[in-house]
Amino acid sequence: MANDHTTEPAQATVVLAGATGDLGGRIARALLERGAQVKVLVRSGSDREKVEALRRAGAVICEVDFHDAAALASACEGATCVVSALSGLHYVIVGIQSLLLKAAMAAGVPRFIPSDFAIDFTKLPYGNNRNLDLRKEFQAKLEQAPIAATSILNGMFTDLLTGQAPVVLFPLKRVMYYGSADQLMDFTTIQNTADYTAAAALDPFTPRYLRIAGDVLNAHGLREAASQATGEEFKLLRVGGIGLLNTLIKVTKTVAPGGSEVFPAWQGMQYMRDMFSGLPKLEPLDNDRYPEIKWTSVAEVLAKREQD
Repeated sequence: MANDHTTEPAQATVVLAGATGDLGGRIARALLERGAQVKVLVRSGSDREKVEALRRAGAVICEVDFHDAAALASACEGATCVVSALSGLHYVIVGIQSLLLKAAMAAGVPRFIPSDFAIDFTKLPYGNNRNLDLRKEFQAKLEQAPIAATSILNGMFTDLLTGQAPVVLFPLKRVMYYGSADQLMDFTTIQNTADYTAAAALDPFTPRYLRIAGDVLNAHGLREAASQATGEEFKLLRVGGIGLLNTLIKVTKTVAPGGSEVFPAWQGMQYMRDMFSGLPKLEPLDNDRYPEIKWTSVAEVLAKREQD
């Protein structure tokens, strides 16, 4: 049963950081489609083509130095919510987001949505996953801040299954997994995540966490989705247990450390290890909160890959 949630007025102003990224750009457009005024924070070195595209779409472009506290707070004035879709390592996720949080509070903005979009890292111990540890570190700061915060947790981006995440092996007609083939996992498309974030940004009554999944499947379900999408029979390929994947992560970090990369190979492996473990499974799901959102299944995403 969907809940009836009153939203902010049509001309609510949302300040958005990270709009030149894929998710951030989609959030900006989803907010504009909902009638919001969107103020996009960009740096002087931001991709000009992407910035101009946002301007043409109707966003107000605000070029800021995130280290200029007064200018950043001024840019946030009048906003009903500040949304972060920033991507990066410690300097960005903890450092720049902390500056953005302080600016939001200085400007009297009532609500803040951090760039958490992930599996439920609150259930994971420190040291388990580098990128999620950064979110846990910022979370500790956010919990102490006198501002209403809402984190949106969406599992894994379904879009990654078409190439970047080596789970559905199209040439081999196999679905690779570790551990149990019965372990359920959460998948949400980037677009569904953006649409939901836009709705949440305009909803003054959101709780601390919102959990969503466009599809919830185990390895068996992924195999069926791949078979349905391609019209060809896929089979399961169990590589080993979670312990083996832990060993592979250690080896990969040694051979190809990629410490300055946001998503080195071992980081993706850490993410898949956590999903296969079941520890960060999203429960309960808040999909019904905004009934206008139509959720995209894994099979639909895989089928689109076949068409493209």
